[in-house]
Amino acid sequence: MPMAAADIQAMILEAFPDAEIEIIDLAGDGDHYKAIVKSQAFAGLNRVKQHQAVYAALKGKMGGELHALALETGVKA
Repeated sequence: MPMAAADIQAMILEAFPDAEIEIIDLAGDGDHYKAIVKSQAFAGLNRVKQHQAVYAALKGKMGGELHALALETGVKA
């Protein structure tokens, strides 16, 4: 069963309460998303560590309920 964009956003916000998040459904199928996430929590982390932190926030949903997620991360201005 596909994962709703609102659920993805809620899980990321739970881990990063200050985050600015944009979720884009790339294929219109609820299975392929792009998330743009900006948070002060990413300060001092390289892109790989930022992405790992977001995937950790999704609590194992990647590859299961959430089929594909392209990430763009950065430090919130």
